[in-house]
Amino acid sequence: MSDILVVRIHADQRAETAVTTGTKAWELFRDDAEVIAARVAGALKDLSYELADGDEVEGVAIDSADGRDILRHSTAHVMAQAVQQIWPEAKLGIGPPIENGFYYDFDVETPFVPEDLAKIESAMRKIIKENQRFERRVTSDAEAIDELKDEPYKIELIGLKGGAGTEGTEGASVEVGAGELTIYDNLGRNGEAKWSDLCRGPHLPTTKRIPAFKLMRSAAAYWRGDEKNKQLQRIYGTAWESKEALEEHLHRIEEAERRDHRKLGRDLDLFSFPDEIGSGLAVFHPKGGVIKRVMEDYVRQRHIEEGFDYVGTPHISKEGLFHTSGHLPYYKDTMFPPMEFEGSDYYLKAMNCPMHNLIFRSRGRSYRELPLRLFEFGSVYRYEKSGVVHGLTRVRGLTQDDSHSYVTPEQAPAEVKHLLDFVLGLLRDFGIDDFYLELSTRDDAKPDKFVGTDEEWAVATKVLEDVAVESGLELVPDPGGAAFYGPKISVQARDAIGRTWQMSTIQYDFNQPKGFELEFAAADGSRQQPVMIHSAKFGSLERFFGVLVEHYAGAFPPWLAPVQVQGIPIAERHNDYLFDIARQMKAQGLRVEVDDSDDRMQKKIRNAQLQKVPFMMIAGDDDVEKGAVSFRYRDGRQDNGVPLADAIQRVAAAVASREQV
Repeated sequence: MSDILVVRIHADQRAETAVTTGTKAWELFRDDAEVIAARVAGALKDLSYELADGDEVEGVAIDSADGRDILRHSTAHVMAQAVQQIWPEAKLGIGPPIENGFYYDFDVETPFVPEDLAKIESAMRKIIKENQRFERRVTSDAEAIDELKDEPYKIELIGLKGGAGTEGTEGASVEVGAGELTIYDNLGRNGEAKWSDLCRGPHLPTTKRIPAFKLMRSAAAYWRGDEKNKQLQRIYGTAWESKEALEEHLHRIEEAERRDHRKLGRDLDLFSFPDEIGSGLAVFHPKGGVIKRVMEDYVRQRHIEEGFDYVGTPHISKEGLFHTSGHLPYYKDTMFPPMEFEGSDYYLKAMNCPMHNLIFRSRGRSYRELPLRLFEFGSVYRYEKSGVVHGLTRVRGLTQDDSHSYVTPEQAPAEVKHLLDFVLGLLRDFGIDDFYLELSTRDDAKPDKFVGTDEEWAVATKVLEDVAVESGLELVPDPGGAAFYGPKISVQARDAIGRTWQMSTIQYDFNQPKGFELEFAAADGSRQQPVMIHSAKFGSLERFFGVLVEHYAGAFPPWLAPVQVQGIPIAERHNDYLFDIARQMKAQGLRVEVDDSDDRMQKKIRNAQLQKVPFMMIAGDDDVEKGAVSFRYRDGRQDNGVPLADAIQRVAAAVASREQV
């Protein structure tokens, strides 16, 4: 056997190594139990991959992002194998890894129930214990169709191989794609195939390399995400590199369920989604209305302080406006159907920027007016599919704190920096201070999805990238994630339990000023086109509201809390005393209620705790005599005998500082 040279990459160190022809990737990493796959020239490969001369090979650890995807996809195969062991008539759909887990779709006669998941888990554990080997096999379309003749969904995917049809099918890329077609066999100890699946891989070496998994739930799902297709049964699961990591994940899920803004919205009487109005359309109740108003008042004042002019635009517009802006050809599927009126089609607006352009164009503009900054609370409407509507975080009717800055090209970098500083300051004021930036750019392989020249995109992208780098925050690339009219920076914020939410966005737009023929008179008398920079600080008020509910688990800091102080009399004779204090507090703009119900004091304290009121103000005979109150906090602490003036000042100071108590 001849020698070949390969490069082993480990911990950013490169080592040239001579091996014999026929050496497999696993042999380079035989001493590292955490490596479960290899990256060869950037492509993920099974450890059984046979090395070639000149290969640059990097080990993929099971606890890396790619390693977890491979672990979870392998576990999805084991789950599908177990399902077909128990229900041989089950037909296979698609089973990709997803964030924190995996799923697999099945066509079965009867929907799965929780007891079925327990049976499947038991069968999976037996398969894992058998240490079956995942083995890749190249096949032709004709051979695969013959082999999978009893799997109609797999045959359909083979027909889509390499075509555009796979792009709109979530998870299809794990099964088929451009290039060769492959099947993975699960082989027993004697080499016989126990189960097979159409798949691109890679996979773990064996089933025994699955350390920890759990099946979470089942749900209905349309084949290829199209409600015109047959409804399949989807089983969701999760898999992790260790039992400890799985337990931590399950704990995070429990905590997320405790913080679910939909549940807290009901419990705290903040908002609801009446069926009579329609899916994804929220109504805010009085307590939720308080939080919404405080958010609006805050961000309106902050925009004014940052040099923005407040404007207002209607909720509907003639169709032509969205052709001029360029939105209709790209976003029509996410807009509500048009309404015919007086011979014209009108659309509910899905964005505010076209109308702001008309305000800019309403009269001549001079370079002396730039940057011109326009801002509004714009209500927009987007047709989200019913399957993705989710409480306040994915709605069909939303309010954007939407702004558009019109600047000269030379002013663009400073304006982007100004907007990013504004955004980060706002997030910190709301108690969110752990974030990174994402830079969304054009996908050069899909030129029909974007407008503008290469030069325009290069200039716009560099402006955003330079500002993002200068901020010192982590910057993550998002290739292909840009809007059709230009690149964007999005602020990705982590909440109190480490989940990431996309919040504010800043977008550079060279297209709409061109489409609307926006101009300003330059210093030399020429007419020039401005650059338009979009920015939404909350993103959407509804989504931000929902994130705040979950971030604080409903226990808002006093400045946001619907009720800042709950007065609790020890006995009925103390009611008037607390009502008098409440009037003094309200005169200073504080939100105070007094519980004068017939409930016992302990029940009143419990009710205030359930409503997550930050200050419980208790008064009894001693307090009345001394002109004082006792404070009880959400964590059970209590301060007794606080003089009245100090008590009022304490609450006012906490509200003014936006601190949590």
